[in-house]
Amino acid sequence: MELFRIKRDIPFMSYGRLTTTISLVTFLLAVFFLFAKGLNFSVEFTGGTVMEVQYRQAANLNDIRDRVDALKFGEATVQSLGTSRDVLIRLPSRQGVSSAQLSERVMGTLKAADPAVELRKVEFVGPSVGEELVTHGLTAVIIVCLGIMLYLALRFEWRFAVAAIIANMHDVVIILGCFAFFQWEFSLTVLAGVLAVLGYSVNESVVVFDRIRENFRKAAMRNKNVSEIIDNAITATMSRTLITHGCTEAMVLSMLVFGGPALHGFAIALTIGIVFGIYSSVLVASPIALWLGVAREHMIKPQKPKDEAVV
Repeated sequence: MELFRIKRDIPFMSYGRLTTTISLVTFLLAVFFLFAKGLNFSVEFTGGTVMEVQYRQAANLNDIRDRVDALKFGEATVQSLGTSRDVLIRLPSRQGVSSAQLSERVMGTLKAADPAVELRKVEFVGPSVGEELVTHGLTAVIIVCLGIMLYLALRFEWRFAVAAIIANMHDVVIILGCFAFFQWEFSLTVLAGVLAVLGYSVNESVVVFDRIRENFRKAAMRNKNVSEIIDNAITATMSRTLITHGCTEAMVLSMLVFGGPALHGFAIALTIGIVFGIYSSVLVASPIALWLGVAREHMIKPQKPKDEAVV
């Protein structure tokens, strides 16, 4: 299915130096903000108090969130837990205030609005648990990157694997840089969004790389150089790119607008990741593969000559 067909190839590779320079600048800015400001880790990573409360009727999460925020204990997380009557509240740690004191203050303000609310459970998440989550999250990212490189190296060629992983890490670092710059809360759901972006971005790279390999095999492309072959491959997939990513971005934006605070960080990570994923797959991965020296002989394995029949 195509929304439109572009008859003349767009010379993407002629702008390769410009696009990669822009990517390098944004990458360095993201790294700078990560080191200068750091990520605003949520309770899951830094430790804090986790409360489970239950109402007799459906809970008003916005009202609960406003009441908890009025206590000024820091950036709290309020979300449903299983049913509309069960609510999970996460509070960051505060020096000189115990988990019991925090829970008493919260329950006091909640009971002022609804005396029937019940406290089901209170837990303290220690910083050691947060360190373990950070370690496991980094391990997950590294394993995903290695898996992507291995897959692309086996399916295509190592030059494409290196180009794709550089483009993917470019997307991840920019997402983290945005969260560091705006000091948005970095939670487990945001980490899940970052991992989803890794897989989503490499999908677009695979589509473009597969079309490049097909072009190398076409007789009509034999008189074209590598840059022109890559330009043709990207141009031919433009309609598919707009349909796929346009629909995905519309869904993610609806999740960002209507999903509420529980999905806010996840939706932001996906929104940023999809935009930069398209950009990096087309205007970063392909120029890098070109500069690494990908050629027709790298993509097409020579066939062994058949034995001549004995007369």
